[in-house]
Amino acid sequence: MKSETVGSATLETWSVEEVEQAFAANEIVLIDVRTPQEYIFEHIEGALLMPMAFFKAEKLPGQTEKRIVLHCGSGIRSEKMARLAIDAGVTKIAHMDGGFGAWKTAKKPYIGTDMASGAPKRVG
Repeated sequence: MKSETVGSATLETWSVEEVEQAFAANEIVLIDVRTPQEYIFEHIEGALLMPMAFFKAEKLPGQTEKRIVLHCGSGIRSEKMARLAIDAGVTKIAHMDGGFGAWKTAKKPYIGTDMASGAPKRVG
């Protein structure tokens, strides 16, 4: 994990493996900031959706029990939303390096769409 001090806050960048392990251990809340359409088509099972267009940092849950890790498609939008959260007063936030694209490249499981039926299906 890489970390950067932004004022009095800490912005962390987690690897896919770190996110997978912490998510499996129920240590984090994983929040997808992609569009609803992207999420419906494919997403990490159990990840919550707070699209960038409607992102309200002040509505994020507290982090007393679980850390928050944001992710998007490539890591660009999630980093932008993490910085927005810091601007809103969140003192520690993380995002996943490489986003969902890196998750898929690492062959991690996710919910995709069966192109023949349009139904959701587990991949990986």
